[in-house]
Amino acid sequence: MSSSGPNPDDVPVGAPAESFIQPGGKVDGEAVRQAYLNAREQGDDAFVLRVPFEMMRDVKDRLDRYLTSRITFMSRNQLQTLIDSGGATVNGKVAKASTKLRLGDKIELVIPPPPSGEIEADDIPLDVLYEDEHILVIDKQPDIIVHPARAENRGTMLNALVHHFEQGASGELSSVGEEFARPGVVHRLDRHTSGCIVFAKTDEAHWKMGKKFEDRQVDKRYLAVVQGWVARDEQVIDLPLGPHLSRAKGSREKRVVRFDDLGKPSQTICRVRERYELPGLRKASSTRKFTLVELELLTGRTHQIRVHLSHLGYPIVGDDMYLGKPFVGKDGVVLIDRQALHAALLAFDHPMTGEVMSFVAPVHDEMAGLIAYLRAHGHPELVHVPGTVSMVRLGLE
Repeated sequence: MSSSGPNPDDVPVGAPAESFIQPGGKVDGEAVRQAYLNAREQGDDAFVLRVPFEMMRDVKDRLDRYLTSRITFMSRNQLQTLIDSGGATVNGKVAKASTKLRLGDKIELVIPPPPSGEIEADDIPLDVLYEDEHILVIDKQPDIIVHPARAENRGTMLNALVHHFEQGASGELSSVGEEFARPGVVHRLDRHTSGCIVFAKTDEAHWKMGKKFEDRQVDKRYLAVVQGWVARDEQVIDLPLGPHLSRAKGSREKRVVRFDDLGKPSQTICRVRERYELPGLRKASSTRKFTLVELELLTGRTHQIRVHLSHLGYPIVGDDMYLGKPFVGKDGVVLIDRQALHAALLAFDHPMTGEVMSFVAPVHDEMAGLIAYLRAHGHPELVHVPGTVSMVRLGLE
């Protein structure tokens, strides 16, 4: 094996070898970590690093054993689990851990970020909708972040989950994502967004659930109350999203519609559920219009719903990052000052058993109060669009 450059057995195809391969042929864990960090900086939460190799000599070795010598931040058992869950292909076909490698074989492998530190436990209540030995589905409360980020290392859902397992719940979170203090995190919800979120308890379930999200095999529905009347009962919002043009403080976290090479395809189906018209607070002749909409995500970009709606002129109530304003009732009381956005439904086939699963989280306190107020004072216009989530299941009937 050469010590001066990448091993000739495994030269990456379609990417610079030096990007991920160290001298001697091992995958560079730090380069892998940086690739994931860069992707998340660009708002691509669905990013999965796939590294292709081509065998330049006949090694006659098992795939798992060979990869163990190349990816030193994963154990052979972890690699076997990753391979068995469909994380590796040889010559375009899903491979087994026992697959023998020969001259000319082309390998493509999903490489996870290398693992790192532990997360401390916090005694925070969790509303568990479903739990088995593979996955955990939770009804997230507003005003809690999913995983530690920057200076916020405590008080997150992951801190609460560590406590959940310490108190006797079976199993643990998957090791996937530990490098970024986000083990078990298959997808995310913003701090102030409530509702359904799924976590993985095993590495195999994690990669299989991740693939379902990547392949759009998960039905994700949200409810939002927006400013203005959404005119079309049903529409597909197809606008590419990317980072804000400014890197100044306050803009770094924002996403915008971009039609350049930094804009990533983003699609949201918007269905109107109810429209409201309230008398103005200052002038008797003025009105304030609002719409309750159901959003179906076809892609999963950072802030996708919030940016799509705001760009069309319908910012979400309370979403001050994207022009939304707190809702003030006729008595001057603020009913809600966080974004009125709720992850209402999450449906998918179980990653291990294939069982069809569907979870609905009833709308939470402030947002439920806002909808009740709008119905009572806003002359509601009910819109019936096929395929929407039952109001009874949402606790809004």
